[in-house]
Amino acid sequence: MDCIFCGIVDRSLPAELLHEGEHIVAFRDITPQAPTHVLIVPRQHIDSVAELEGAHGEMLSEMILAANTIAQQEGIGDAGYRLVFNCGRAAGQSVDHVHLHLLGGRKLGWPPG
Repeated sequence: MDCIFCGIVDRSLPAELLHEGEHIVAFRDITPQAPTHVLIVPRQHIDSVAELEGAHGEMLSEMILAANTIAQQEGIGDAGYRLVFNCGRAAGQSVDHVHLHLLGGRKLGWPPG
């Protein structure tokens, strides 16, 4: 499998890791779309949000709680931040591995795209 995020999780590829948990790893995006742009990925390879099941609830909870913690550590927790899951190419998903974007550090427009 040639998944860049799996390579980061198993540390065969470099990344600036910000957080590691039982089910997740968080690192800076290499093409940031905001001053703070962090990706939070499950250790388990899951291609898409569309494949998530009830059994993934603990992992999803850990992803969101990690995002909240990282936002505070990055100094954007009080000002506000955005959490985004893209599902499928039409929605902007470019890596086939579930990932949560944490974006902040500037005013984020709406609608997003």
